[in-house]
Amino acid sequence: MTPTGTMSSLAASHVYAVLPAEDLSRARKFYGETLGLSVEDMPGPQFMIHAGGDSRVLVYETSHTTAHNTAAVFLVDDLPATMSALSSHGVCFEEYDMPGLKTVDGIAESPAGSSAWFTDSEGNIVSLTHLN
Repeated sequence: MTPTGTMSSLAASHVYAVLPAEDLSRARKFYGETLGLSVEDMPGPQFMIHAGGDSRVLVYETSHTTAHNTAAVFLVDDLPATMSALSSHGVCFEEYDMPGLKTVDGIAESPAGSSAWFTDSEGNIVSLTHLN
């Protein structure tokens, strides 16, 4: 089935994630200094994170509304090296052991690739993923 009309324009559209932050200045420091990403101030209580290509994440200030699922995924070429670099800046990777998801040294393997998760300064769950 081929999308038509408005739906077909969505198939060609870019998309970006949106994350809540209870403390915008703490979040800006985490993404800009800890993760080393480019941070652009936006009008209002928000900022935009820029990553590879035209990848973006909008972070906006709000009361605590953290999700309990992966909110953003960064695709990386070398997962262990990226984890090592971020660990040296204080990022702690999660360990999971539940049906369908088990990490070893922070990394879960699947036929599609490997992933690791950490929480940002606001408690949002972020993933690093290397696709096979």
